Amino acid sequence: MRGHRQILTLLVGLIVTSVAFGQVLEKARTGETDQTQLDSLRLAGSTALFNSDFETARQKFTEIKRLFPEHPAGPFLLASTLWVQKLNESRRLQAALYNNKSFYAKNEDKVDPDLVKQFRDLTRQAIMLAKARLKLNSRDVDMLYFLGATEGLKAAFEATIQRSFGAALRDGASSADHHRQVIKLDPNYHDAELSIGLYDYVAGSLPFPVKLLATFAGIRGSKKRGIATLERVAKEGHWARHDAQVVLITLYKREKRFNDALALSRELAAQYPRSDLFKLETADALVSRSAVERKNNNIPAATQLEREAFGLFQTLLDDREAARSYDLVHFRYGESLLVSGYPELAAKEFLAVTGAANAEHGLVTMAQLRAAQSLDLMGKRNEAVARYQNVLNRPNVFDTYDQATRGLREPYHR
Repeated sequence: MRGHRQILTLLVGLIVTSVAFGQVLEKARTGETDQTQLDSLRLAGSTALFNSDFETARQKFTEIKRLFPEHPAGPFLLASTLWVQKLNESRRLQAALYNNKSFYAKNEDKVDPDLVKQFRDLTRQAIMLAKARLKLNSRDVDMLYFLGATEGLKAAFEATIQRSFGAALRDGASSADHHRQVIKLDPNYHDAELSIGLYDYVAGSLPFPVKLLATFAGIRGSKKRGIATLERVAKEGHWARHDAQVVLITLYKREKRFNDALALSRELAAQYPRSDLFKLETADALVSRSAVERKNNNIPAATQLEREAFGLFQTLLDDREAARSYDLVHFRYGESLLVSGYPELAAKEFLAVTGAANAEHGLVTMAQLRAAQSLDLMGKRNEAVARYQNVLNRPNVFDTYDQATRGLREPYHR
């Protein structure tokens, strides 16, 4: 099971709005006018998706599907949009969630069967179209790339929505295999190295007993090599360059390279100003870096970093004309305040989640839990107990029941 759970690291690049990969289109099979039109629609749709404008993205990708019915781009991009929008609605886009062991606990999530059917129909279409082209030319690198990209997208959906880690592992491995074939045919096809670098990092991150078994199965990896590969895609990739940057933000945080994560999140926040995601990633990197400075007793530097992070949260909350997820902003603000040692302020932000308009139910449960833990740190035990009981009266989310039960037994300690 622990080996299966590591697949989430491999999928991190898919888990945070990066859906542009797999969009290289065949110039040999399309005229210059068609190519320009297709590229224009792809760019407009992908930009809209990075900015959380799902309706515009869907319109652009539907037009691709209509104009190029024999190409897998249309169904692949529409499936990507379905998946990313669902993650956005469930407040599960930010990378911090997938670096938290709580995500892998058993859950009471019920997956919408209509969503699953739509997604499967679209990915099935994309795979069939790619394979049909490959029957005509088995060395078609673009179709090999699309085949691997669609398998990677399936793996991401299985892990994050269906939480089927075994299926995700199988599809993720197949995705990397197809992209290795692409690189053999065209070593300069750097976009295909995204899944390869991710898989290499995952294999290199496995616990030693699992890694030993994986080695006997022919699975070998290296975290260092995986990150180097992703950095190459981030610099030299074409459509997948920003995807690699998104992946690297999360992996840099895992490796405690917070300054590198901060540089990338700031760059993407500037490029996609209508998206909250990269602003939240920036704030998270600032607070993580601040914790390091505090540990090193560099209090002035830590304070400055925290001030910048808290300012970002406040700016997001003050702009009431923007269409954003205020429940998520309040929650991430509370998390940052708690990490920085301000439980009283954190509790206020967590409780604000429960009163936010259209707050996501699962996030409200997690906010109740974090509010209880903050109250415990403040010494307000009776109020904390009441919040823990509230958690147990709601549907379980990840390991909230386990944590709330522990909280009822004894006060929370950091």
